[in-house]
Amino acid sequence: MKRASDIEDVALSGEGLPDWLDPVVAAVRTVEPIQLSRFLPPADGRGRQSAVLVLFGEGERGPELLLMERAGSLRSHAGQPSFPGGALDPEDGDPHGDGPLRAALREAEEETGLDPSGVQLFGVLPKLYIPVSSFVVTPVLGWWRRPSPVGVVDPAETARVFTVPVADLTDPANRATAVHPSGHRGPAFLVESALVWGFTAGLIDRLLHYAGWERPWDLDRQVPLDWRS
Repeated sequence: MKRASDIEDVALSGEGLPDWLDPVVAAVRTVEPIQLSRFLPPADGRGRQSAVLVLFGEGERGPELLLMERAGSLRSHAGQPSFPGGALDPEDGDPHGDGPLRAALREAEEETGLDPSGVQLFGVLPKLYIPVSSFVVTPVLGWWRRPSPVGVVDPAETARVFTVPVADLTDPANRATAVHPSGHRGPAFLVESALVWGFTAGLIDRLLHYAGWERPWDLDRQVPLDWRS
């Protein structure tokens, strides 16, 4: 298992990023927490500190994002696509400093086999809150400067690892509103034989919007969480 202390360089840098990332960089600098989610960290400090890696790469079809699908046997978030990430360990360091940066890279390596040395971290979004798990999540944004092989490291944790072209995420044909059995509704993406919903879809939706990449889509199109069955 990768130790946080083994990840040496966790500084943020915007040097040498591809031009197509400029709108994302601008959005990171200006977006307010409430513009990303109505669920914000409790004022009393409750919640478990965690981080996710929002990793942009460039594939055959242009810009893409790295996602993974959690194993169907997990007790929570089973089978749900997500960004690599998880709770901070004490060794990651200050949760209000560079701890989330280390945690995002460490978790990405543990879950996908990603080589952290090929990732350039360029931004951090405001901390958000997931009420169902009481996680306070810091989204850490990175550029996959030197791509490395990725895949399932532990089948008990991860079902698959895949990339999604941004072009597919912005395609109106792949967009819908996911309807949870509880009645909750939120953005969803039908891509790579997966339904991306929940926190991950909400964050992607806001990134596309504030980066100016969003295309008009049918807000009335609804899909259940078991849309594949």
